Amino acid sequence: MAEPKTGELMEKIVSLCKRRGFIFQSSEIYGGLNGFWDYGPLGAELKRNIKECWWRSMTQLREDVVGLDASIIMHPKIWEASGHTSTFSDLMVDCLLTKKRFRADQVEPQSGTAYFYTGASDASGGKESKDAFSVLIPASKHVEHARKVAKQFYQERGIENPTLLGERTEELKDSTRYNPENGGLLTEPRPFNLMLKTYVGPVESAENVAYLRPETAQAIFVQFKTTLEVSRQRVPFGICQIGKAFRNEINPRNFTFRSREFEQMELEFFIRPDEVIQKLAGSVASLSDPQPSTLNPQPNWGWELWHKYWVEQRIKWYESIGLGRETLVEYWQKKGELAHYARATVDILFKFPFGTQELEGIAARGDFDLTQHQKFSGKSMEHFDEEAKAKYVPHVIEPSAGVDRLALALICNAYCEDQAPDEKGKLESRVVMKFHPRIAPIKVAVFPLLKNKPALVEKAKAVRDLLRPHMTVFYDEAGAIGRRYRRQDEAGTPFGVTVDFDTLGEKGPELQDTVTLRDRDTMKQERVKISELVSLLVEKIR
Repeated sequence: MAEPKTGELMEKIVSLCKRRGFIFQSSEIYGGLNGFWDYGPLGAELKRNIKECWWRSMTQLREDVVGLDASIIMHPKIWEASGHTSTFSDLMVDCLLTKKRFRADQVEPQSGTAYFYTGASDASGGKESKDAFSVLIPASKHVEHARKVAKQFYQERGIENPTLLGERTEELKDSTRYNPENGGLLTEPRPFNLMLKTYVGPVESAENVAYLRPETAQAIFVQFKTTLEVSRQRVPFGICQIGKAFRNEINPRNFTFRSREFEQMELEFFIRPDEVIQKLAGSVASLSDPQPSTLNPQPNWGWELWHKYWVEQRIKWYESIGLGRETLVEYWQKKGELAHYARATVDILFKFPFGTQELEGIAARGDFDLTQHQKFSGKSMEHFDEEAKAKYVPHVIEPSAGVDRLALALICNAYCEDQAPDEKGKLESRVVMKFHPRIAPIKVAVFPLLKNKPALVEKAKAVRDLLRPHMTVFYDEAGAIGRRYRRQDEAGTPFGVTVDFDTLGEKGPELQDTVTLRDRDTMKQERVKISELVSLLVEKIR
């Protein structure tokens, strides 16, 4: 089948997410709330599977990473130390006509003729406005369009029948000073802090101001020394956390991609400074040295190789849940793009239908965060290294990923339209979500061939109960078997088990207590003994 166009594809994905119970607009019966989303039955399972896979890969399969679950609201001085209260802002502009707000760096450049006005008057009402205004229109539009927009602006200021004053024109190229939607002038850019403010305690006063955390990382830095002591770890080691974060985004967009409430999966991996490695190993290995194809941590690794190691680890993890390297882009930020504290940052990008966008950032943050918290708290963040016989503030490699963005990437990547035969063998279109079994919301669906045959229903429910302790199972007995397959294809269920008359031994003892196991992607079916079903499926989904 022909591939759907980009805009059309995203519309289909959004529609499927609501129809099948992946993602709903938050507070929808009240008109919704921009930038907030609820996850339905399938979406909740998908997110849970993502987080469990990440947590297992980070903590249970490694000896050098431990977990943390910190509070959402923390001491406000933490955000002073991290720089969030002073620098965590976007430059914003407002449309002078509609008051709609935009991020200044996201206004599309426009070219055309700008019409400038010094004000407007209303002779009948005796009113006058001296507010300057201008409108940019492309060459294809008539001057009356600019005048209409300008009159709307002055009408908003109480001039009912405006006569425009001081009209002049100027040709502009690639200007970002005008609203792309109506051509109206935008305000000058000004900073807009992205943190959501609240108050702790019964009195709303400056002393009780607190913030919903904009990231989970700072709690890890604050608890670094305590966690190091109680976990009996040694540097290099990591602390990871999954949790909610909040950012008052100016312009939430692209479905769930940029939201005001979201979940992060972050690791802070603490390493020795290069000068300590030099003292211990006699030299510091770097990226310019010849390296094996597979990076295995070595005692002489400096920050460069640890950073590269974690980039590779993260890409391999994405591959393990179904995002192949061909869907990802490894972007190394240029020097001018780096945050002031970063030595290097790699963004792992995914090719969404609406463009190639960031899934995860892996940053070499140096000792900036721990040093800042040491300065603001007055508590030492230095670690005494027994092996090196040295005291130092550890440096950090930070892989930081978004759960919601990843869920959206997996949904976009899984969405597929193809053709499959119906009960009569005629080809029909089907939508199938080709999730990797590891993260699929439902692992297996169980069907009795017919719901009006008690023996089939009883046996199918017994198979369901056999599988339930080991995986997420969905039981469905309503409708033709082909329709039930299609419903589960659309939900992304990788396997279907059908209990039929052969299962009951009606055609001979050789097929008794066997079921049909159907593969979602290939639609191939095989007979499997019920006694072997659990071990076979567990191997496939894990």
